[in-house]
Formats: sequence, C-alpha cells, structure tokens
Amino acid sequence: MALAHVRPATPDDAAAVTAVQREVWTTAWAGFLPAGLTEGFDDEAVTAAWGRSVEGLLVATEGDAVTGFALAGPASSDDLADAVGSVPDDAGSVGLVATLLVSPRWGRRGHGGRLLVTAAEALRAGGATRGVTWVPERDAASPAFYARAGWEPDGTVRTLDAGGRPLREVRLGGPLDLGFAVVPTAEDLGLPLL
Repeated sequence: MALAHVRPATPDDAAAVTAVQREVWTTAWAGFLPAGLTEGFDDEAVTAAWGRSVEGLLVATEGDAVTGFALAGPASSDDLADAVGSVPDDAGSVGLVATLLVSPRWGRRGHGGRLLVTAAEALRAGGATRGVTWVPERDAASPAFYARAGWEPDGTVRTLDAGGRPLREVRLGGPLDLGFAVVPTAEDLGLPLL
C-alpha cells in the first residue's frame, strides 16, 4: 500500500481536485444533486477556479494520486445564522469545513478522516474553537462520517438553488479537538481481502 498523506494544495492540484469533485457529484451524489448541475459540469472552469482558490484547500494523497480534498476556513455569518438570522455569540471563533470529498474508488481507506483531522488542526491554529459544515439532507453517508468525529446535526436546515432546483442541506457541528473513531478495515484486522 502506498503512503497516504494530507497536505496543503497548490495550483498544480486543481485538475485533480476537479476530477474528484466531478466523480463524487456524478456518482455518490448523483441521486440528490440536480441533473443539470452534474451534466453541465465544466471541468475547465472548475479547474481554473480551484487553481485560483487554494487558500485553506487540503488534498489527500495516496502515492502520487490525489484521493480527496477539503476546504476549511472561518465560518461566515451566513453559515452560522439560525432560521431567524441570529448568529451565535462565539461566531468569531467558529471554523467551517466548506467541503470534504473523497473519490469513491478511494473510500474506506482513512482519507476522509485524515482530511477532517488536518482541517480541524488548521482551524484551531487559526483561532477556531468549534467547527460546522453543511451536507445535503438526503446524503446519509456524510452525517455518519462526521458523527464518528463527534459532529452532530444542530437542527438548522437551509435550501440552496442548485441549478434551478432546491437542494436542502443540514448543518452539523462539533469539536475541533477530534477523537476520530477510525473504523478498522479487514486488512487492519488481519482478515483476508475478498
């Protein structure tokens, strides 16, 4: 098995990040993202945007392959507001994991956990004391993943315009001092791989 790492992204990672985003959007998330959003995915434009926006962007790698990515930074008031627009008293010290995606073919190898732990460390280093993220309401896998890190839904839901169709998201939040519960793989347990 090749060595797995998480490192800050560079503009040279933009095409690989785009490939992961496209793969997740068109496979794992295909059932709840509007078809127009995935069918109109413009690799060139998305790659250019990622190339300009590497601040806070982390990539997970295994060997030479980029397997996933996360984008983290300070949470905006829009990300923290409740249903009536109030923001919490600690708004200035809340970090946001804006996205965390791992290519399905690289799933269940610890890349997501390493990305979240590294993003949490970066947020803490920037002064954040807790974190939040938004996940599609119909996505069952992401809340389960975040729950292993102690992040739970806080009851806040928002609806985005995703290519002319509504996309409901739920907000999750939790600590940045992560006690991530790693689920052992068959290989970890010394079991034969099927």
